[in-house]
Order: sequence, then structure tokens, then C-alpha cells
Amino acid sequence: MDYKTIAQQTSQEVFGYNQDTSGWKVVKNSKKITVSTKASKRFKSSTKLSDFLYQPGNKVMWDKSLKTYDVVHKIDSSTFICHTITQSFAMGSISPRDFIDVVCFKCYEGNMAIISSKSVDFPGYPPTSEYIRGYNYPCGFVCSPLKENPAYSKLVMFVQTDMRGKLPTSIVEKTMPSNLIKFVLNAKDGLRTHKAPSGCGNHSGHSSSPPKK
Repeated sequence: MDYKTIAQQTSQEVFGYNQDTSGWKVVKNSKKITVSTKASKRFKSSTKLSDFLYQPGNKVMWDKSLKTYDVVHKIDSSTFICHTITQSFAMGSISPRDFIDVVCFKCYEGNMAIISSKSVDFPGYPPTSEYIRGYNYPCGFVCSPLKENPAYSKLVMFVQTDMRGKLPTSIVEKTMPSNLIKFVLNAKDGLRTHKAPSGCGNHSGHSSSPPKK
């Protein structure tokens, strides 16, 4: 490791901090000493958000649309197969569904993280008579720094879910937007409850959904 180069690069970066006078906010003045703050581009807030969304252990604690969310097979440190059972929706007009999905976490340049999922067949978890087996075409969360304030994160959701069963398309299309909004609000509440670092709870949400059967 070239420590001298690292030291010189660090010195140059700190020099750049001193030259950049915009965006600082005074948070304390005392005894002729001023303390100012500014969002750091070094903190990976989008990674912290994606980590929160990816971790299966506490998902049912904040995602109120789920009954259960269980990892049934771990492929590697960032890929697993999960079994999900949803709550009923639309005042009970949409009964609970279950899903078997392969879920993957991946980081990209620009501090972007993507959590993707797609339904698969998995031995040991065939469809049962207890729940209608739904199917997720490629879905995902895209977490990235908010351009105007990198200390905050932007969340974009892509949803392609076939609820299956004998459901009128109109009911599913009417229910889905409200469910997505509730998901984002629940995620924000969950971040606060789990005392996530400040700046992780500012999101925007979008969805893309094909015709439902």
C-alpha cells in the first residue's frame, strides 16, 4: 500500500473542503467559536438504506403488508431464496398470497445499491391449498444518493407482480398504488424505529406493473 500517496491525496481533499465555502450551515456559536455542518459526500446513506431494506431479520417488524418473510436457502452472502406470505389487501377482497423469490443485493458505482427479486420454483416449498401462489417478475429497489443532498437517499421501486387467482384487474390496479405508498411510509417509520443514521429516511417511490391476471 502506498501510504505516501494516500496521505497526499487526503491532504488535497481536505484542501478542497476548505476551498468549498457553499452549503455550510452554522449550528453553534459560542465564545467566538463557530461550528458549521454540511452533508458529506463520503457517507454512504444509500447503502445504509439498502442494507435496511435487504436484511430479512426485521422485515416483518416494519413492513405491515407481510405476515412472514423467511429465508429458506442461502446461496451466498448477498443472495438468498425467501418465502413470503402477505397480509390480505383491499378490506379483505384480496386474500393473502405467498411467494418464493430469489433475492440479490448488489452495489454499483456512484454509491448505488440494487435489491432485486424474482419468483422461482424451489423444492420443499411447492404451492399449497392454504395460499394462492403469486408470481413476481423481475422486481427491485434502487437506492442512490439524492443529487441535491447526498446525505439523503432516493428509493425507486419497480414492481411486476402477478397476484394470480380470480381477481378483477381493476381491483389490483386500484389497490397497488396505495400499497406502494404504505410500503414507503412503513419503511420510513422502520428506519426511525431502528435508529438509522440521520438522512436515510428521505425517499421517493415509483412503480412499474404489468397487467394482472
